[in-house]
This record gives sequence, structure tokens and C-alpha cells, in this order.
Amino acid sequence: MNLFGAAFDYIADPSNWSGPTGIGARIVEHLWYSLLAVAISAAIAIPLGLLIGHFRRGDAILVGLVNSLRSLPTLGILTFLVLLLGLGLIPPIIALVLLGIPPILAGTYAGVANVDPVVVDAARSMGMTRAQVLGRVEVPNALPLIVGGLRNATLQVIATATVAAYVNLGGLGRYMFDGLALGDYARVLVGAILVAALALILDGVLALAVWASVPGTGRLRRTPALD
Repeated sequence: MNLFGAAFDYIADPSNWSGPTGIGARIVEHLWYSLLAVAISAAIAIPLGLLIGHFRRGDAILVGLVNSLRSLPTLGILTFLVLLLGLGLIPPIIALVLLGIPPILAGTYAGVANVDPVVVDAARSMGMTRAQVLGRVEVPNALPLIVGGLRNATLQVIATATVAAYVNLGGLGRYMFDGLALGDYARVLVGAILVAALALILDGVLALAVWASVPGTGRLRRTPALD
């Protein structure tokens, strides 16, 4: 209990929130690393998932790619990249991008591939082109699964972005690595609590986004439905 008490006392102390090494600055750094990695992951995975899901080709390659990326050890990849590229922001971002791609890619593909074929055929019978079918029918119907993939990726990246401190960067992982180096386990717990709290907050926001993106509910925007 003393360990938890010391950790919560540290978080509750306003003086620990200010300055370039304060909790506020560490949270901003952690969010920057995480959101940058998720944005890059989405820029790669969403177009690829849309194409594979729309054309219904490359499923075996997709499954193999997703499983391969999921099996990669993030810390091992980070160590290899540091040896290859040196210290800096690029190695941890690449490692986090490799972590973020699988859930986004899988969610995007599943969302598009599982759109009701009757709805797609109805859109085509109305004279829509492939691009129009994808943009106006498949993507809106797949949006909950796409956002769900982003949600999963964000949580995984937020939890793993602590590895940035392994290569002397900032973020909430700084509390963990510094605490372990100093034998200050209350500080390690501070980092764990803050990462968990940040993940829960973002999970709540993204859960709301998934709820709002369900087609036909009018929660996100009102669009005509094809029956």
C-alpha cells in the first residue's frame, strides 16, 4: 500500500506536473509518439485494406502479413533499428508503426469484405462506378470496423510507446526506465498508472467514435441508405 500511496502522492503533487520533465510534458510526448505512429499506420493499412476488401483478392497474403507483423517483438525490432539507424525518433516510430498496422489492416479489410453483397449489387445496378461503390457504399458500411481497428491499434501503441524511453526519448516510459534504474518502484508505478489512465481515456473516446459511426443511425451524419 505504501508503494501505491507514494505513486498517487507523486501524481497528486502539482509541482510534478510542470516543467519540461513534468507529467504534463511527458503525457504530451507520449501522445505525440503514439498518434504519429497510428497516423502512419493508418495511412498504410487503410488504403491496402480497402483495396483487398473491395477486390476480394489477396486474402491469403493479408492473413500472412497480419500474423507476421503481430508476431514481431517490438523491443527486439526497436533494438535492431537502433543498431541500424542510431538513436532518435525514427526507430521507435517504425517499431510502433509495425505494431499498429495489423489491427487497422484487419479491421478495414473485414469491414469492407463483409458489406452485404445485396447492397453492393444494388449500388452497381444504379450505375455507380467501382470508386463510387467503395466510397459511398462500402466505406460507410465498414466504418465501425475501420474505427474499431484504429481503436485497437491506438490502445496497443499507447501501451507500447513506453519503449521510446529505451532510446533516451521522453514519454511516460521515462518514469518506468528511470525508476528501474534508480530502484524507485513508486516512480515505475507512476508511469504504469498514467499509461493505463491515458489508454482508458482514449479507449472511451474511440468507443464513442465506433458508436457514432454505425451506419443508418444518423449519429455521425445522415446519408441515404440502400435497401
